[in-house]
Amino acid sequence: MYSNQQLQDSIDQITTLALAEDIGNGDITANLIPADENATATIISRENAVICGRPWVDATFQKVDSTINLHWQVSEGDHVTPNQQLLTISGTARSLLTAERTALNFLQTLSGTATRCSHYAKSVAHTNVKLLDTRKTLPGLRLAQKYAVTQGGCYNHRIGLYDAFLIKENHIAACGSITAAINNARTLNLGKNIEVEVENLQELHQALAAKADIIMLDNFSIDDLKQAVSINQKQAKLEASGNVSEKTIVSIAETGVDYISIGDLTKNCQAVDLSMRFQ
Repeated sequence: MYSNQQLQDSIDQITTLALAEDIGNGDITANLIPADENATATIISRENAVICGRPWVDATFQKVDSTINLHWQVSEGDHVTPNQQLLTISGTARSLLTAERTALNFLQTLSGTATRCSHYAKSVAHTNVKLLDTRKTLPGLRLAQKYAVTQGGCYNHRIGLYDAFLIKENHIAACGSITAAINNARTLNLGKNIEVEVENLQELHQALAAKADIIMLDNFSIDDLKQAVSINQKQAKLEASGNVSEKTIVSIAETGVDYISIGDLTKNCQAVDLSMRFQ
């Protein structure tokens, strides 16, 4: 899991980069407006959504002009409806226009992620399963999207390659066996969870014998998932993965697995439709 400091550092770095790529050596169109002209603008939603991204929006406007005043009418994770007012911003007109697109890009993208996660989470709320994200995130927005996932009611898998073992097919082939790979991970003594991916029930038995902490059931049928839960008897945490969609997620959740990992939470998110209007 990431720390608050890691998240703050990421917000600072990514907003600086995003503004630099948009503004370059100056906003030539905003310079058409007198430097001392002040304005007030509002950001509204155009559709139902879960709002996420306030810290990125705040950082964007403040980096452009520290005198800009922001007044939010919604909190992180709030569900909003079309034409609902989200934020009022006041400051120089030049500054508001310069920051507008970068701020909206963050808010639209992260709200899109949170909204998608909320939809999935609601569909399995009658079960005890936890829905996990993956590393299939937008490059540079790893922590931002991981944060958005939690605002939408889902959970984070490992953040990167450094905070948990995930032993997959090629790792197993290189190590020689599931048992050897798990034993090698344990020998490193890093205090990290050891998760191994298995492709059939025979491999499940091997992973259980080697005492994996988490076992990923890759592309198992519903019947095989049910058998895996029965075989496991809570020895390890079970995670279903592969070909998870809106059509299959409920039946997967109802097998009794502990987790379902879904790349779709982050890789296929659709930006929420938002708009900034000058008053």
